[in-house]
Amino acid sequence: RTELPVKEIMSSGGAEDDIPQAERKTVTDFCYLLDKSKQLFNGLRDLPQYGQKQWQSYFGRTFDVYTKLWKFQQQHRQVLDNRYGLKRWQIGEIASKIGQLYYHYYLRTSETSYLNEAFSFYSAIRQRSYYSQVNKEDRPELVVKKLRYYARFIVVCLLLNKMDVVKDLVKELSDEIEDYTHRFNTEDQVEWNLVLQEVAAFIEADPVMVLNDDNTIVITSNRLSETGAPLLEQGMIVGQLALADALIIGNCNNQVKFSELTIDMFRMLQALEREPMNLASQMNKPGMQESTEKPARRENPHKYLLYKPTFSQLYTFLAASFKELPANSVLLIYLSATGVFPSGRSDSEGPYDFGGVLTNSNRDIINGDAIHKRNQSYKEMHCLHPGDLYPFTRKPLFIIVDSSNSVAYKNFTNLFGQPLVCLLSPTAYPKALQDQSQRGSLFTLFLNNPLMAFLFVSGLSSMRRGLWEKCQDYLRKINRDIAQLLTHSRSIDQSFLQFFGDEFLRLLLTRFIFCSATMRMHKIFRETRNYPESYPQLPRDETVENPHLQKHILELASILDVRNVFLENTLDDY
Repeated sequence: RTELPVKEIMSSGGAEDDIPQAERKTVTDFCYLLDKSKQLFNGLRDLPQYGQKQWQSYFGRTFDVYTKLWKFQQQHRQVLDNRYGLKRWQIGEIASKIGQLYYHYYLRTSETSYLNEAFSFYSAIRQRSYYSQVNKEDRPELVVKKLRYYARFIVVCLLLNKMDVVKDLVKELSDEIEDYTHRFNTEDQVEWNLVLQEVAAFIEADPVMVLNDDNTIVITSNRLSETGAPLLEQGMIVGQLALADALIIGNCNNQVKFSELTIDMFRMLQALEREPMNLASQMNKPGMQESTEKPARRENPHKYLLYKPTFSQLYTFLAASFKELPANSVLLIYLSATGVFPSGRSDSEGPYDFGGVLTNSNRDIINGDAIHKRNQSYKEMHCLHPGDLYPFTRKPLFIIVDSSNSVAYKNFTNLFGQPLVCLLSPTAYPKALQDQSQRGSLFTLFLNNPLMAFLFVSGLSSMRRGLWEKCQDYLRKINRDIAQLLTHSRSIDQSFLQFFGDEFLRLLLTRFIFCSATMRMHKIFRETRNYPESYPQLPRDETVENPHLQKHILELASILDVRNVFLENTLDDY
C-alpha cells in the first residue's frame, strides 16, 4: 500500500471538515507510529550480526514502538476502521513483525522463552484469520507476505518441536502456494515449491518414530531438562568453567536444511539449550523492556548459527566470540562440514598438513583457486585447518568436529596450557548401515538424542512410548555411571575434568563416551575409522572400553531385544 498523506486518507472517507478533531489526531498518531515502527524495523538489518552489546538498546526502542502501535490499534480500532480504512491484513502485518522481533531476539540471546512469544503472535494471526482477505485483493506482493509469514511460523514451530502444528501449516502453505501460482503466473513458483520440499524432508529426518498407543507420534524434546545432565556427586573434583558462547557451523553439501539451518545445526543448537519457559508476558510486557532482568536460572550459552560461512565470515564471528568471552568461560565450536583432504604429499606434519573442513568459497575467487590447484605445494584455501584455531586456544576451547576428515583435528597441540578438548566423529560408517547422511550425521544424533541413535544402529525404526521411557530412564543411569568413570579415572587428561563442571559440556562428554562405547561393541563397526576419537585421547580401559559400561550397553540392548547386534565378549577381541 503506498502510504497516502493523512489528509487524503481521511478525506476519502467523507468530507474532511466533518471529522472531529480527536479522530483526526488518532489517525495522525497511528500513521506516525506505523511509520516509526517501519523505520526501526528496517534498521535492524543494519545492526552488526556479531558482538553482543551494540544491538540491545536499538532492539529495546523497536519493541517499545511496536508495543505502543499494537495497543494503539487495539484501543482505536473503530476510528481506524472508519477513518483510515485499516485492513485486517495490516493488523496481521504488525503482529507478524512483532513475531519476527521475538524470533530475532531469540537468535541473538539464545533464550528459548522468546520463541514462545514469537509463537503466540504467529498463532494469533492464524486464529484470527488476519490474512484471510489477502487472496481477494489482486496484489501478488500481499500474497507473498502471507507465504513468508507461513515459512517463518514453520521455523518457530520446528524449533519448539510443535510438529503437529508444522504439519497443519505445511498443508495450508501448500494450498496457498497452489492458489498463488494459479492466480498470478509468477516466476517464484519453483522457489516456493522448494520451500515445501525442504520442510517435508526436515520433518522426516528422524530415523525412529516413538508411538503412542493410538499410533500417533510422540514429540520428544532434546533440550536440557532439569533431570537431563548427570548430577555431580559430592567430592567430585571438577572445574568451575561455564559454557558461555558457541559457534554452530553447518557446511555439508547434501544435507537436509530449512531456512538457514541444516539438520545437524538444528540438533546441535537444541543440545545447547534448556527447555523453554513461558515468559507469562502478554504484549504489554514484551520480554525486552527490562533486558537487565535475568531469568531465575542460568542462561543458555549465547550462540552464532553460521550456515555455509566463508573463511572470513567464520573467522570474524570466532574473533568476536573470543573477544567477548567472560572470565572462567568456555567457547564451543561445532563444525558439521564436508572434509577437505591435503592435496599434495607433505614432508612435515604441522597443523596445516592434514587438511580440515570445508568453508564456503565466494564465486569471485574461483580463478585464483584454479591456479592454486595446479601447484601441489599450496594448502587448500577454503578450509578451516586445525592451525587456524590455534590462536583461540588462549582461552578454554571445546571443539566438536563432525566430518569425513575429523581426524585432521587429532593432531592438535595445546600451546597455551588452557583447557582444550576436541570430540571427533568417525570418518566413515559401515557400508551395511544404510546411508543416512542426508538426514543428518549419526555422530551428531548421538550427541543430541542418544537413545534414538542407539535404536537406529540396532535396526529399529519405531518404538512404543512406554518402552522408550523405560530406556530413557536406563540411559540416565548409564550417564551417571559414565560421569563416575570419568571423575574417578586416574589417567584422564585434566582438560576433560575442567569442562565437567558445566551441565551442557558434561552431557556432551557422557553422550560422546556412550556413542563411542556403543560403536566399539557393535558387530558391524569393525574398522578404526568407524569409531569417534578425541584430543586428548581418553584412557580406553577406564572409559569407552570399560567392562562395567559394556555390561550396561548389553543390558540396554536386552531391554530392546537387540542383544544379537552387539558383541558379547568384547574384551576378548582386543
